Amino acid sequence: MSSFETNVAKFAEILAKFNQIHSLTNYKNINEQVIDSLAPLEFLDFSRFKTAIDVGSGAGFPAIFLALKTPEISWYLFEPNTKKSAFLNFIKVELGLENIKIHSQKIELCPKFKADLITSRALMKIPDFVKICSGFYDKSTKFLLYKGSSVKDELGDFRAEIFNKKNRNYILMDGLC
Repeated sequence: MSSFETNVAKFAEILAKFNQIHSLTNYKNINEQVIDSLAPLEFLDFSRFKTAIDVGSGAGFPAIFLALKTPEISWYLFEPNTKKSAFLNFIKVELGLENIKIHSQKIELCPKFKADLITSRALMKIPDFVKICSGFYDKSTKFLLYKGSSVKDELGDFRAEIFNKKNRNYILMDGLC
């Protein structure tokens, strides 16, 4: 078993334990979520990123798995829900993820810094998401959004590449400075 597979198994075990008490997610088998989290590695060159932000990190999809695969990137996870951010901090320690920093608050309340990549999975409508990320991106920043089937209605005037895999649309947009 590779170290990545070992870490995924450890993550699944910890998630199952946390779910018994805190009900973080309803996933019993996380394999599909891991595959979903990592799918953008097939079409996006992550080697050009140094700093990444994940907004509304929840139970760690996609950020934890992307961070495991890209240890050279500094990942900043924003999760205001105390139970979920406690879980993320526990996962960070247990998996030895030194490239992750957890912010237990909304992104809008944090000091601004520029990210090369901003990700989120089904958090909110695209215009609202771009607005709350103001101050964290410039024209060279890439947005990678994990969306469902109604994404074209959300895009409005935003230009984006859409990569589809099964029921998932991966939205790739340039910074909108």
